[in-house]
Amino acid sequence: MIYVCIPSYNEAPTVGLLLWKIRQVFAGFPREYQLLVLDDGSTDATAEVLEPYARVLPLTVLSHPERRGYAASVETLLRRAVELTDRPKRDAAILMHADFAHNPQTLPDLVRRVDSGADVVVAEGKIEGESSRSHRWLRRYAPTILRGVVSVPGVKDVVSGFAIFRLVVLRNAIRSQERELLVSDGWAANAELYWRTSRYARRVEALSSSERHDLRGRPTRVHLWESAAALWAARAKLRAAPIPPAPVESPVGRRESERQAEAVT
Repeated sequence: MIYVCIPSYNEAPTVGLLLWKIRQVFAGFPREYQLLVLDDGSTDATAEVLEPYARVLPLTVLSHPERRGYAASVETLLRRAVELTDRPKRDAAILMHADFAHNPQTLPDLVRRVDSGADVVVAEGKIEGESSRSHRWLRRYAPTILRGVVSVPGVKDVVSGFAIFRLVVLRNAIRSQERELLVSDGWAANAELYWRTSRYARRVEALSSSERHDLRGRPTRVHLWESAAALWAARAKLRAAPIPPAPVESPVGRRESERQAEAVT
């Protein structure tokens, strides 16, 4: 099962069309999938747009009564995917945005990478159609602001919000934290998510994907100095919430894990 997780806040102009495009992709790429959309306290017509799609698509709509932010939305969605799966070593969750920045045609490539053995794959965005020079500049240099705190081997674009995770990796990352998985928000939350999950991944990969900024139905929410300051402030939060060491597994436990892994392959 592929769980496509889509956080949404005031994305009524694009979220419905995105769901339909995803349906078309999976019609030509026959894999079982489930759409999970979280409406983060939207004040536009997002809820009304989603309602008819829930009747004709494999769609579950989650909601926050009031806006809780991007990181809380992502974590709610990913936790739900982990709860739903009964095959965490086979199933995967894809994170993508509702504003049509991420190309649904990339979904099969992400799934194939996991089928080939990757545990985390990040779609590194090649930005197209962004008129704001400050947005382009910040998107390019955001990973540099987080350098020295977040490290994801093999991934340069650590703030991309488009990725796939094998669910056993997500499950282990969630279990490693006493409380919430993500302590940062915004772009920093993406970097934190890849940082925490890659700790439990055997293989992390990146692939190139177009990131369209001219298809969203609303103004950009990225403001140069405010967003840059948020990224800088996230450094302290991430340093204060390091990844705990992996538990030491006994030889008996290791053999049992290997036996279980063989049983599902």
